[in-house]
Amino acid sequence: MSIVRTSVCLFVWSLICSGAWCTTVDGKYVPTWESLDSRPLPKWYDDAKVGIFIHWGVYAVPSYGSEWFWINWKGSNTTEYVQFMNNNYKPGFTYQDFASDFTAELFNATEWADLFARSGARYVVLTSKHHEGYTLWPSKHTFGWNSMDVGPHRDIVGELAGAVRATGQLTFGVYYSLFEWFNRLYTQDRDLAFLHREYVDGKVWPELKELINTYRPEVLWSDGDWEAPDGYWKAKEFFTWLYNDSPVRDTIVTNDRWGMGTLCLHGDFHTCSDRYNPGVLQKHKWENAMTIDRKSWGHRANARLEDFVTTDELIGEIVTTVSCGGNILINVGPTKAGTIDPIFAERLVDMGRWLKVNGDAIYKSQPWDYQNDTLTGSVWYTTAKRTSTRDTNFRTIYAIVLDYPYKTNNVRLGAFSNQVTKIVQITMLGFNTALKWKPTDDGILVEFPYKNEIDRLKLHHAWTLKITLSSRWPLNG
Repeated sequence: MSIVRTSVCLFVWSLICSGAWCTTVDGKYVPTWESLDSRPLPKWYDDAKVGIFIHWGVYAVPSYGSEWFWINWKGSNTTEYVQFMNNNYKPGFTYQDFASDFTAELFNATEWADLFARSGARYVVLTSKHHEGYTLWPSKHTFGWNSMDVGPHRDIVGELAGAVRATGQLTFGVYYSLFEWFNRLYTQDRDLAFLHREYVDGKVWPELKELINTYRPEVLWSDGDWEAPDGYWKAKEFFTWLYNDSPVRDTIVTNDRWGMGTLCLHGDFHTCSDRYNPGVLQKHKWENAMTIDRKSWGHRANARLEDFVTTDELIGEIVTTVSCGGNILINVGPTKAGTIDPIFAERLVDMGRWLKVNGDAIYKSQPWDYQNDTLTGSVWYTTAKRTSTRDTNFRTIYAIVLDYPYKTNNVRLGAFSNQVTKIVQITMLGFNTALKWKPTDDGILVEFPYKNEIDRLKLHHAWTLKITLSSRWPLNG
């Protein structure tokens, strides 16, 4: 839909619909947050729970500090970055000069997709364009600042989209930065207090529509919005096109980063902040976008071993996120050559092994009445999602124990203090024998299998108790 046609449609809509009560017209969403926020969340996203984030761009060439290398070097003139350039590059070297060394000669989209499938993830989100403005697809709107014209001379988005979908397990999505640090159209609009929209009309809208119409991503992860209000970005108008007329209108999900005042308020899912994990149940669907490298989203050659989260920490982050109703998006930063460092791969494969055993407690689950057990603090709950109002005679609750009870070989669950008679059976995922348990004054005490049995079955990192309850237990959802 052209910008002129959009304006006409908005005028017609204003004549027939006013006020917060009007959420759709002829079954279509209208450009108000009330209307757009009324859209149901596509089921696939809530069921998926676990995704992979990929930050890859020209910043992988200096591979120093973070993906904000350019702005730290040339924008804020941070001493550390200026010194790095003085020590390693000739005078007059520009950020654009890095692009020719962004070679991606070892990039194999199929190998990436196979690794992500092994990780147990259900969707993948690639940075199609970060704040540097360099696109990983041959955009017609970049004046050559893209992966086809300079660097690898390849359509990275297209290759990965095809490989991800070919797995049959993974859904493909893209990250897109609305602003670009040094784009003159944007900086001119900013200098004019965002009263002009030359950058949005001439760059953002055409680029986003090209990206969505060409590759049909089912996640659009927006960022780089915070300097301008959502009106400047024409966010509501874009959502209206996305939900009504785009080729992915029924399945796409997008986040909450669409201008000042939208963060943690609007969008299909909320991110609220980087590495957001509130630890309590939220009213709206949310996502924890986090990094395996604690200090950077992009690749860093100067990273140290202790900068990377351990497998135990990663799985703990998955459990606490999903227990509170969130999805988790786990970031890796590939090298300029297109390889994923072994430490990232190891964490993802470990995660996949754990999910293969414990996935019933994660995928398609929903939050229970309790999230974190009050007695131990290291036990988190999920429950199997109901498939219909006429469910079976039993309900399944999962209690995921993050800390192995070495001293006592049992765990106390306070969430069942008044419901002991409703417990039918307790087992551990990956260990099919029923576990012994008994009621206590403040809950129940569940006996773990012997440690040698745990080790023999290679049940590591966290242990899921499957608790079967009679249908007399109050049901959620």
